[in-house]
Amino acid sequence: MCGIVGVVSNAPVNQLLYDALLLLQHRGQDAAGIVTLLQRKFFMHKAKGMVRDVFRTRNMRALPGDVGLGQVRYPTAGNAYSEEEAQPFYVNAPFGIVLVHNGNLTNAHALRAELFSTDHRHTNTESDSEVLLNVLAHEIDRATRGGSLTSAALFESVRNMHKRLRGSYAVVALIAGHGLLAFRDPYGIRPLAIGRGADGTVMVASESVALEGSGHVFERNIAPGEAVFVDLQGQVHAEQCADSPTLNPCIFEFVYLARPDSVLDGISVYQARLNLGETLAKRVVSTVPPNEIDVIIPIPESSRPSATQLAHLLGIPYREGFVKNRYVGRTFIMPGQGVRKKSVRQKLNVIGSEFKGRNVLLVDDSIVRGTTSREIVQMARDAGARKVYLASAAPPVRFPNVYGIDMPTKDELVAHDRTIEQIRELIGCDALIYQDVDAMKRAIGSLNPKLNGFDASCFDGVYVTGDIDTEAITRMNGNRPRIEETEEDSSRLALPNLS
Repeated sequence: MCGIVGVVSNAPVNQLLYDALLLLQHRGQDAAGIVTLLQRKFFMHKAKGMVRDVFRTRNMRALPGDVGLGQVRYPTAGNAYSEEEAQPFYVNAPFGIVLVHNGNLTNAHALRAELFSTDHRHTNTESDSEVLLNVLAHEIDRATRGGSLTSAALFESVRNMHKRLRGSYAVVALIAGHGLLAFRDPYGIRPLAIGRGADGTVMVASESVALEGSGHVFERNIAPGEAVFVDLQGQVHAEQCADSPTLNPCIFEFVYLARPDSVLDGISVYQARLNLGETLAKRVVSTVPPNEIDVIIPIPESSRPSATQLAHLLGIPYREGFVKNRYVGRTFIMPGQGVRKKSVRQKLNVIGSEFKGRNVLLVDDSIVRGTTSREIVQMARDAGARKVYLASAAPPVRFPNVYGIDMPTKDELVAHDRTIEQIRELIGCDALIYQDVDAMKRAIGSLNPKLNGFDASCFDGVYVTGDIDTEAITRMNGNRPRIEETEEDSSRLALPNLS
């Protein structure tokens, strides 16, 4: 997953882009980058690290211009350690294009070969985003045929791209001397919204919170398959470029990825999580009698709305029993030292009085590998809990995600090929309650009846693009980010506060 933003304004945009990336920091902490356009020249700065660390005053001063785009990266393909794979990416022809991408191309391997043998274009990294940029450049070149660039030519280019690309992609591209192009895959798997400021500034961003938090009014979501071109005067041109678009957003955005104060495709993320708590309550009652639960405690951060609603419906006290350390940095490996991986206990501490002598129901947004859950359950026991029950607001994660979430291979997923009882034994809790897949879809889908459905592939194994089989997953696993021996704990507890 990544966070992307693009702006067309009549005033300098460097600070605005920086502020928007801070609001999207939860979508990626590995790297950050900004490009601005002044006349026909691009100015770029990108590096590994958090937004606040990548951009210093001297970097911001070197980003002039009234148009620009930016990205925060969480790598799901390629090399997580390569500075070259930080975005934006740039090609000089045609016209000069820079691009940021959120998602994952499932046919990047075939496209890379096609670009070399047929389109005669060169890619220099393992990133699927660079592949996407070169496909866009090639299609714009074909559509303009050496002539001038028009919105009609851009829409034709995106139309042809939809026929070549597979997977998920929300894209913002900047074309030197012309304007900003944004488009979304025909299934709308990854989010993209557009808004406008009081001064006429037009902003496109992954989540509505980036618009509203930077002083813009959310106007609408960019539709699946749609392309939007914003010229340098701030005029917006839009056209549907897919033959049969359907709205099937990634359901994991609502479960965990997005900020709770965002609205994605007409659905409040916060309300979606409240609804998940409501349906989870029915599952809890059928597994553990409420009179056997003394307190309900969320595992920070994104499980809080579900846990709050669950506690309210069951009439059980809600308490904060864990405190998250938001300032845990990287582990530095000094010469002569062995590898030291961070423990969950460095990032999470218990409030002992909330556990001692009580039967505790812990609520998490989801359970992926299970290693973090096992350690948290043990922390609760060490704090004196009599019994520890664990409820997940999401169903068992049984299948890999191929659309832009760094979901492990199936063998790393604790729920793959295991029964609920086997998972419970591995995690070490006294009872394990999961959300039901269909109940999850109903709980969130009821908030926008216009949805065609969801991509819920990590829960139900159904991949909406229809081109994913075991061989494809194996191939894509080979292109997952390479992990170095000194890599720190990359569990979701390492992410910043999402609430």
